[in-house]
Amino acid sequence: MHLESIKSPNDLRSLDEKELGVLAEEIRSEIVSVIDRTGGHLGSNLGVVELTIALHRVFNSPEDVILWDTGHQCYVHKLLTGRNDEFAQLRQPEGISGYPSQAESAHDWIENSHASTVLSYAHGLATAFDTSEENRRVVAVIGDGAMTGGMAFEGLNNLGHSELDLTIVLNDNGRSYAPTVGKLTESLIRIRSNPTYMRRQRRFEELAEKLPWVGEIFERGINATKAAIREIFEPAAFFETLGIHYLGPFDGHDINEVEEALKNASEFEGPVLVHVLTQKGRGYEPAEKDPVKHMHDTSGIKPGSYTEAFTETLIKEAELRENVVALTAAMPDSTGLLPFMNRFPDRCFDVGIAEQHAVTASAGMAMGGLRPVVALYATFLTRAIDQVNLDVALHRLPVIFCLDRAGVTGDDGPSHHGVLDLVLLTKVPGMKVFAPSSYQELQQMLHDAFEYDDGPCAIRWAKTAAPHVDWSEVGNGLSARLVRSAGDENAQVCILGAGKMLSVAVESAERLASQGVSTTVWDPRLISPLDQDMIKNAAEHSLVVTIEDGFRQGGFGSLVRDNLAEISPATQVQVLGVPVDHHPHGNADSLLASFGLDTDGVVATVEHLLNSGK
Repeated sequence: MHLESIKSPNDLRSLDEKELGVLAEEIRSEIVSVIDRTGGHLGSNLGVVELTIALHRVFNSPEDVILWDTGHQCYVHKLLTGRNDEFAQLRQPEGISGYPSQAESAHDWIENSHASTVLSYAHGLATAFDTSEENRRVVAVIGDGAMTGGMAFEGLNNLGHSELDLTIVLNDNGRSYAPTVGKLTESLIRIRSNPTYMRRQRRFEELAEKLPWVGEIFERGINATKAAIREIFEPAAFFETLGIHYLGPFDGHDINEVEEALKNASEFEGPVLVHVLTQKGRGYEPAEKDPVKHMHDTSGIKPGSYTEAFTETLIKEAELRENVVALTAAMPDSTGLLPFMNRFPDRCFDVGIAEQHAVTASAGMAMGGLRPVVALYATFLTRAIDQVNLDVALHRLPVIFCLDRAGVTGDDGPSHHGVLDLVLLTKVPGMKVFAPSSYQELQQMLHDAFEYDDGPCAIRWAKTAAPHVDWSEVGNGLSARLVRSAGDENAQVCILGAGKMLSVAVESAERLASQGVSTTVWDPRLISPLDQDMIKNAAEHSLVVTIEDGFRQGGFGSLVRDNLAEISPATQVQVLGVPVDHHPHGNADSLLASFGLDTDGVVATVEHLLNSGK
């Protein structure tokens, strides 16, 4: 097999056209086989097989820098850069990451899963190489929706007048930039992609400029004709207005055609954009027929999950309230909005990978009398925290932020752990932050959030399965819930378990009680502002332990400690949470256990503190 023999990109250059075709099919088979077991991003990677092969045949990575945006389309790149033997452990504990990783390979320059950043990285690297006079090419591959992000356009704007020599590959698998292709357009593409022709054209234009007044008229005619042709037949006008030379579009599944385009691009001075058309899910019929399902990952909405609880309740609330609308940033599927979008197509807005715009647009909608719900992954909300604070909260607007994948998420790695949201949102004035501990509680909280209209709310929930409880176990209103009482006046320990960590708090209390340690348990429900009845009860205990699946510095536990310091300075408070670091991918429960956030860890911590206080 050819794939087994590929140990580095250098091995690609000896293959002929037929062998490259066989290799492409082997790569697709391997990706489908592995992702079927491990999960991951299927459609986007099947679409870049030929493009990735061409990139590594033309450019000399890692001397030449190949950057991916978004990084989830890098599986083929991993297979071609010496990680074929490790690919079966994709996204598994101790296995390779689902994104580029500097720790894995010199071929991976950036861990890039938050989209629309690559052009800024490219600008910086190309500037550094230009300053040090290093003859290294920077290649930025951007696509899969990343061009919808505002930061991408900031990068384009700055690259255009930089005069830096670099290549941008626009991987267009949505056909949002594709012009109507005909014989005349094909001819124009071939001409514009030929650097020899373009050099001759520049000399011809320079000669025209030197002619008397006739030359000036002639030059204006040339420019007007070129502009008219661009406007009619090509999307080049947009990019070239920014100062970026445009080539394409090209068939991204034709290796020879892409290689020729990339070689030609390298001969131009300044930034060049090579536009390639690819098919998401290429070569795998289920992904070809349903590209939305295979866009981000293969998991979908899991029955019984927190996400399903959100979906059901949002639709019910929207049926009762005509002013309910929903926004998301290119993820209507995995955030649970697709059923809402199908039910209320005119009330659901996918703004592309533009979290900042989503938040500020929601502010405008709220100002106009709508009740917007912004559905994002917790990790992606941090990209728009300024807008949350100053565009929404400053105006006390009733926007509801619904944050999926909060806390330690598991197999997607450091860029996807939602461990900053509690730290940040609890510092936003007027923000109410909810953390549900069950399927039913999330439903109640979303209803409560709609009842509250004096400022923003945020509800954050985990990727893991949601416990299902009787409605009698669900709190009502904006208050905490006493789950277990120590039952005597000399209560020793009070455990506050935020969100999904409530189950750990309950199990820990039961084990401690079996050992004779009287223990109270609270479900905080409302992380900020804290329920003062809960704080007063906690103050009656000698030891208070808080548990959260976000950073332990500056989050829920820190708020509890600050509140208790005011009314009961003698009460000992132990904050348990995620250490501040960039944590790798791995099984979520295993990662939490490694931080001491499982029952064994909590019980051991309590026992140590009680024994050390004797």
